[in-house]
Amino acid sequence: MADQPQAQEFDVLVLGGGSAGYAAALRSVQHGLTVGLIERSKLGGTCLHTGCIPTKAYLHAAELADEARSSEKYGVKTTFEGIDMAKVREYKDGIVAGKHKGLSGLLKMRKVTVIEGEGRLVSQNEIEVDGTRYSGRNIVLATGSTSKTMGLPIGERIITSTEALELDHTPASAIVLGGGVIGCEFASAWTSYGTDVTIIEGLPSLVPNEDPSIIKNLERSFKKRGITFNTGTFFKDVEDTGDGVKVTLEDGKTFEAEICLVAVGRGPVTEGFGFEDQGITLDRGFVITDERLHTGVGNIYAVGDIVPGLQLAHRGYQQGIFVAEEIVGNNPVVVEDINIPKVTFCEPEIMSVGYTQPKAEEEFGKENVEITEYNLAGNGKSSILGTGGIIKMVGVKGGPIVGVHGIGTRIGEQIGEAQLIVNWEAYPEDVATLVHAHPTQNEALGEAAMALFGHPLHG
Repeated sequence: MADQPQAQEFDVLVLGGGSAGYAAALRSVQHGLTVGLIERSKLGGTCLHTGCIPTKAYLHAAELADEARSSEKYGVKTTFEGIDMAKVREYKDGIVAGKHKGLSGLLKMRKVTVIEGEGRLVSQNEIEVDGTRYSGRNIVLATGSTSKTMGLPIGERIITSTEALELDHTPASAIVLGGGVIGCEFASAWTSYGTDVTIIEGLPSLVPNEDPSIIKNLERSFKKRGITFNTGTFFKDVEDTGDGVKVTLEDGKTFEAEICLVAVGRGPVTEGFGFEDQGITLDRGFVITDERLHTGVGNIYAVGDIVPGLQLAHRGYQQGIFVAEEIVGNNPVVVEDINIPKVTFCEPEIMSVGYTQPKAEEEFGKENVEITEYNLAGNGKSSILGTGGIIKMVGVKGGPIVGVHGIGTRIGEQIGEAQLIVNWEAYPEDVATLVHAHPTQNEALGEAAMALFGHPLHG
């Protein structure tokens, strides 16, 4: 029997080319390490091809549709004639193709060796790809996530977000199972396109992980937009009736529509990669690591959506960078999930970072928490945009601001300063004395900080 050829060796071998995997690869080569990046589909992963980027392109088209409808209020005469979904899809595909080409070129320029094919972990330092073995002194698992289907038959009328992005028409009506981020974003876009939308959420409210003030504001805004939602009861069954769908809830209530979007979250993609065979611990499919993202096996790390916690592209991206820094011994700072910024790009947009009021009261004691809510009705730029909403700050008495939350048109753009405030543990007086440009929505953060400091300028 012939000797097996020597496996090609890298300092870092990454399994998965999504946000987490390619970030680990790029930062590793910046440190002078050799990197092999294994990807079975397309570089950029879910975020670029079926997640963040394409959905936000659809939401931008939705924003334009809403502006066309309301333009006469601003003295601009336009006519809204409808949505050409083929054209929207073409616009979306163009954005995705451009970003994919840019990412592929960047990895090539940085001398990352991209290995196409299905990878499987076959030892603590080897991954086999279509019969060829590659060795890594360090291995980073970044195999990502996929839409949960709850066992429902995905097809023409019962779809996930992946199929929703490929629709060639605007559905007349849609039921959205799940009132979280994905569900609310699609419900918002479809409503703007002219679809009659009903959201089914088993928990007591939409976007249940947000601050109660934000939830209240969103639900009021969605009602005003004509979005129907049923909360507090889980669905029991979804039936394809041949010309539509019928959803039955556990309490017997039924809803019918043209299509049903299953938006009940995303699950880790870890099956069939040989992780458990090498002693890696899985829990409900997630890879269990320590706080420094080490699996406890060899020099194997895990990053992104396969690690329990927030399933966000920028969390994966940060974790990829973190692991590269960890490998070279730079002892990077751990960013806890609570301090990772989040944006829901529905209309109105939601931004949040840090503790909600209930979580802060649980962590620091109700008597030690103070809050302020600044109404965007007092903000000049928000009035110009025609949006309501709030900025809410949560602080520890005599201490830092531990949570910043907001809702309103385009308010997601303010998450940058919000996450700096929370992550740098700024006190209200620190932010209150900073100058916020006028007229911007950004001023609302300054106003909220002044109010939390006890010296509001307006209101």
